[in-house]
Amino acid sequence: MRGRDQSWGITMSIAEPRLHPLHRAWQALPARSRRLWLARGSAWLAPKPDSAAPARCEGVVVGGEIGESSGLGEGARIMLAALQRLGVPHAGIATGSRLRDRGARGRSRADWPGRAALVLHVNAPQLPAALIGLGRQALRDRRVVGYWHWELPVVPELWRAALGHVHEVWAPSRFTAAALEAVCPGRVRVVPHAVALSPPVTSALDRQAFGLPERAVVVLVSFNLASSFERKNPLGAIAAFKQAFGTRSDRFLLLKVGHAAHYRADLARIVAAIGDAGNIRVETRMFPGDDVHALTRCCDIVLSLHRSEGFGLVPAQAMLLGRPVVATDWSATAEFLDSGCGMPIGYRLVPARDPRGVFEAPGALWADADLGEAAAALCALADSMELRTRVGHAALLAAQARLGSGGLEAGLAAIGYDPAQRA
Repeated sequence: MRGRDQSWGITMSIAEPRLHPLHRAWQALPARSRRLWLARGSAWLAPKPDSAAPARCEGVVVGGEIGESSGLGEGARIMLAALQRLGVPHAGIATGSRLRDRGARGRSRADWPGRAALVLHVNAPQLPAALIGLGRQALRDRRVVGYWHWELPVVPELWRAALGHVHEVWAPSRFTAAALEAVCPGRVRVVPHAVALSPPVTSALDRQAFGLPERAVVVLVSFNLASSFERKNPLGAIAAFKQAFGTRSDRFLLLKVGHAAHYRADLARIVAAIGDAGNIRVETRMFPGDDVHALTRCCDIVLSLHRSEGFGLVPAQAMLLGRPVVATDWSATAEFLDSGCGMPIGYRLVPARDPRGVFEAPGALWADADLGEAAAALCALADSMELRTRVGHAALLAAQARLGSGGLEAGLAAIGYDPAQRA
């Protein structure tokens, strides 16, 4: 259904997912057991690349959730766009449960660049299963790179099962690379997303199109429930906003929530935290990418009180749109957002506890942001258009300087790509 639920302040676009009986039976098993069996079983079945990687490559094939609304999918799309801008021969292959020969650009394997490296935006536990669809021949005489995201300083043991299926690993941040180095020492390279090389492009939609109040200061919290409710910490964002502004009608909080249909219990927790606040709304509709960026542009402040990030695409892209960002000063976002270009928020480290069991590892910690400090930062920005403009401009300049193509170009050189060979 689609429409506005006036009692919750939620713009809904939710359909109940229909699952096959075998899928339901699989989901009834303990989550840890499912993940372990899938990782080990698929690693046993999946093809492996040659033991020695080719010294040269003549292009890149990017694999990932190219057509999906996910962080991994956005990362793959950003890399494809960056390769296009850099003039590197490339192709894309989409992943579902497996990699497919035909990707988002409709190119078959016969159209792949000669001796292209495979850079797979598929995390270690799922990577062997994704490779099964390609077959051994597709990996022959190719360098295989796993582009892996992880949001804790400790990597679970089940990630080791995929190490025989890649020659090396790229990580989007120093934070993630440090965690991965423990399981694959000497094989990890930091290659941040080159978001500044292909900055977000917005549609023409305005506040009226999104149903946002014209005269209020609008704070945006944007996240995907598939990326962990606890890690994204929307309840902390709601609490900080309420502490800062109470029920003021000239201050407005929009929670852009992805994949809500699959996580109804999490959505109910958000609704309960909002209560009867008339200046907070939840948006669950899925928008095209340019509309998502237009929504960010229409807001005054972007808030991310995350407990941990492996990169932080939402803050990074908001900075490139000139929006001031208030974010927890820990993990990957701290590598490009500081007090000179944003509002970093203090924290205390606490044991990582994820009811879904995904973002947990022995001894792992993550950050609990200081809500009082976050509320003060929101008040300072909301009360001063001059401060918002100044911080937003500094954010744009910092993102352009820190999130360009340097990491990707160094990574390409390391795997044997020479731009001169195109001539």
